[in-house]
Amino acid sequence: MASNSNQGIFKVSFGVLIGILALLGYLFMGARNDTFELQKSLTEKVEQLSSTQIKLDSISKVLDEKIAKINKLGGNIVELKRIKAQLENDKKLLKSDLNFSIQKYNAKIKDYENFLTVKDREFNNLKEENTELKARTELLEQEKQEVLSENTTLKSDKETLSQTVAEYSAENYNLQRQVTLASSMKAINVQVAALSANGKAREGNAFKSSRINRLRVSFIMPSNSIAVKNRKDIYIRILDENGGLISDNVNSGVLEYEGNEIGYSIRQGVMFENNDQKVDIIYAQEAPYNPGKYEIEIYCEGFKIGKGAFEVK
Repeated sequence: MASNSNQGIFKVSFGVLIGILALLGYLFMGARNDTFELQKSLTEKVEQLSSTQIKLDSISKVLDEKIAKINKLGGNIVELKRIKAQLENDKKLLKSDLNFSIQKYNAKIKDYENFLTVKDREFNNLKEENTELKARTELLEQEKQEVLSENTTLKSDKETLSQTVAEYSAENYNLQRQVTLASSMKAINVQVAALSANGKAREGNAFKSSRINRLRVSFIMPSNSIAVKNRKDIYIRILDENGGLISDNVNSGVLEYEGNEIGYSIRQGVMFENNDQKVDIIYAQEAPYNPGKYEIEIYCEGFKIGKGAFEVK
């Protein structure tokens, strides 16, 4: 009986052991499966993180290239720099994102890619505009060079024309002067007489100072076929032996001769008749004449038309 009882206990114990072992085996297999799933999940997360990091780095590199190219073309890079700063912030957050979601980052990456697509079109348009602008600039530069060449030619032609005009002007001036000289008055047979207080005239061009009350300058104005018959202003200059002008400060003044102003002793208007007329001009002054030789110069219409001389003893 005891032997049968022991056998029964053994069987029960063995069955319990088998049950425990089966339970342990079940629990072990369950734990193994959970560990495998966890490893699988972690592996997927690591791969997703790595893929996301690679994609963000690639987009960052493309953004750098776009910024450099558009900046070189003179385009606006403000928005590109803003997106680049945002991307760098996403890359930084990715390294410490405990709630990483591949869906969230895939959406971000999609937005970045769409942004780059838009910027690609803008870049191509900007590149085309710059190409057209460069072509227009080259054309304008060519036109500028042509204009400069034409201006150089025109300047040369202008200088030649100016020189020709100057030569013709000088020639015309000389011709006019020759005509004017030909038509100018002449004063010939210039004689000087001393008039006393009672009007008695002493001729001979040599007089005593005490007998000179007034001077009479006489000359002939020959006829001239091209001269105009009109009133002529005759200017008389009386010069002492030192070249000083004799003047009374009443009838005297200045006249223009060969671009300069010179003083005259007396001016008198004469109606030119163009018939070899004789002209007498009377000059009076209160101051006595000093002994010496004097010269008479006669001017009309800007020309010196005659001269004479007398002596005071």
